[in-house]
Amino acid sequence: MDNIIEIKNLKFEFNDSENGAEKVIDDLNLSIERGSFTVILGHNGSGKSTLAKLLNGLLKPTEGTVLVNGIATDNPDKEIEIKRTVGLVFQNPDNQLIASVVEEDVAFGPENLGLEPTEIRRRVDEALKSVDMYEFRDFAPNKLSGGQKQRVAIAGIIAMQPECIVLDEPTAMLDPSGRREVINTILRLNKEMGITVILITHYMDEAEFADRVIIMDDGQIVKDGTAADIFSNIGVLEKSRLSVPQTTELLNKLEISAGVVSVEDTVAAIVDSLKTEE
Repeated sequence: MDNIIEIKNLKFEFNDSENGAEKVIDDLNLSIERGSFTVILGHNGSGKSTLAKLLNGLLKPTEGTVLVNGIATDNPDKEIEIKRTVGLVFQNPDNQLIASVVEEDVAFGPENLGLEPTEIRRRVDEALKSVDMYEFRDFAPNKLSGGQKQRVAIAGIIAMQPECIVLDEPTAMLDPSGRREVINTILRLNKEMGITVILITHYMDEAEFADRVIIMDDGQIVKDGTAADIFSNIGVLEKSRLSVPQTTELLNKLEISAGVVSVEDTVAAIVDSLKTEE
């Protein structure tokens, strides 16, 4: 198995002068396979957003190690290499959009890498096309919808050609239409471009297409498996203070064990169950 990220005995504490040390990540071990699509679920305060920042070196471990392609994220000589390998997309796209024109914003990262103008132009065009925003390249970001802004923010990361993208609650501030735009973009990056994706969210339905789903609580991993494994265990979801999808609740009341979350799969599971009873 080829892992792009290896986390070993990771601990992280925030130090507050008034309250002292607050443990956020507690002895966490995790490997992320190259090319995979992993969803990390957790309620607010579970440590998942802190983990996102630890994955690309924005935060450094208090104890333990985070390795990206075998390189420790707390190695000061490798900081740029780490951030080029693992791109991080935040919850609010406005915090990542800094230029007055879309294509200039996407070019910001490649320019900081010191690339030639022709290479920057090529990367910007390809990145915008990959998120279906090329036709908006001359627009001002403030004229875009929330979903469009987030896709531009993702394009800015893609233009730096990372091997892995970590998205920290990227749809939390979006309406249903914007959420669909961003999730479809994430799926395309993973399936068509082979980029390793780590999606951190509290929306259960966003885990539907993941290869792997992880539940975090109190800075630790409490469940790790396929989407079917996770959604067939209502007790774990409730104990972790996560909302149980309505489709899962319906199947549970019908005593159908299917571990699905989409409406289409739920209908199929009910139909299959009725056929079995005939």
